[in-house]
Amino acid sequence: MSEGEESLVVAKDLGKRYGDFIALHPLNVKVSSGEFFGVFGPNGAGKSTFIKLLTGQLRPSIGAVEVLGINAAKEPQKLKANIGIVPESESPPSYLTPSEFLQFVGKLRGIDDLDAKVEHWMDWFGLDEKRDTMCKDLSKGQRQKVMLASAFIHEPKLLFLDEPFANLDPIYQRKCRQWLLDMVANGGTIFLCSHVLEMAERMCNRMAIINHGKVLAAGTVKGLKESDEETLEDVFIRLVGHSIEEAERMSDEGISEEE
Repeated sequence: MSEGEESLVVAKDLGKRYGDFIALHPLNVKVSSGEFFGVFGPNGAGKSTFIKLLTGQLRPSIGAVEVLGINAAKEPQKLKANIGIVPESESPPSYLTPSEFLQFVGKLRGIDDLDAKVEHWMDWFGLDEKRDTMCKDLSKGQRQKVMLASAFIHEPKLLFLDEPFANLDPIYQRKCRQWLLDMVANGGTIFLCSHVLEMAERMCNRMAIINHGKVLAAGTVKGLKESDEETLEDVFIRLVGHSIEEAERMSDEGISEEE
């Protein structure tokens, strides 16, 4: 972290388990202001658990996390009021229209000039023709746009995104990528979880690769490569493949991961 930067996300020995199942092994992470930090891993690797712990949606089994100086476990509502979140599989309320939902979010957040901002994001995401359509009748991509708009509308300085582009067409994927990059260039901070490695190459300052709830490696994209010839896909397969082999070996030998 450079001099003058502040740590907006600080996790210390953060872990989560459900009975005997370890969803996330204890880890430590710091994300500084102005960073685009990405967490990448295969489906079921623990990415969503990680982001839910950081945003106060889950309570940790061990360790602690502070975001914007707020204890995520003790003050989740205060935290959520000061950040933007796009969960992986959440949709806007079924019986509100897109504009009604954005008005609702804006009023909760006390946004000034709310009508103009709702109109801006409705237009930005091409939702004008759907303003009177119930969200339950929108396509998956349109519902994703509404969720992104609800996270962007109050212009938070810290965004948490979990597979944010999964249902977007290529045009809006590119448009959103550029908006996020501009946000970071203007001093914003983003914490992203995804399995799409292309996003790491294009967008992230630093990244971590996780599997089976463990951080396998973390650093800059360039720093994770063992040579100039190695691609990020090569890095991912090398680390995740080794992780899978190790898990299978421990299972075959009856080795417990209990600490």
